[in-house]
Amino acid sequence: MAGPPVVLLHGFATTFDSTWRHNGWVDLLTEVGREVVEIDLLGHGNAPKPHDPAAYAELETRVLEELPDEAVDIIGFSMGARTTLVCAARAPQRFRKIVVAGVGANLFSREHDRGTRIRDAVLGRADPDDREALYFSRLAEAEGMDRLALAACISRTGGAEFSAQYLSPVTHPVLVCLGDRDFAGPPDPLVDALANATLKVLRGVDHFATPKDFGFMDAALRFIDAV
Repeated sequence: MAGPPVVLLHGFATTFDSTWRHNGWVDLLTEVGREVVEIDLLGHGNAPKPHDPAAYAELETRVLEELPDEAVDIIGFSMGARTTLVCAARAPQRFRKIVVAGVGANLFSREHDRGTRIRDAVLGRADPDDREALYFSRLAEAEGMDRLALAACISRTGGAEFSAQYLSPVTHPVLVCLGDRDFAGPPDPLVDALANATLKVLRGVDHFATPKDFGFMDAALRFIDAV
């Protein structure tokens, strides 16, 4: 093996295939001999799709249960990045190197109105003037998506309260990638809260373009020694 297995965690209202396989990540990793661990987050893709928001309290637990026994490298985008950091804080011994993209200051704030807008969007009630909501509404229309499951997922209560103290177990090398047009920024609160973080700013990149950005691909694969 050229290195440990690589876990790829997608964002909200997408899937492993649409985020990683279709954008070439799986081919790039397998070409250099890395095993790819395919995971669809609860409510998405081939994973179970419960309609009860309470069921999504187990989202991170399910990810940890799907990991190989050996420590892995992991790359997460957006909700997948948040899930990555929660998993690493809970079970740091399961990871070697970590890449998170599409997250920053947004992890440290609770935006109830935004969650409500996205929930309404995936249920087909997007505000026609809300670009972000319309984007998620279109994602929810894709084949295999379950609107009620997505609404339940975005409506989950509880979850991690991010802070430097919460993230203190995450002493791994972490690469934070964030587009300079991404609404999740700025990246500073996240970078400052992590013990061993490196920042990569993706110039001219917004949130939704991140998974297919060549700058992100290059930085992430180099960081986990997959070139």
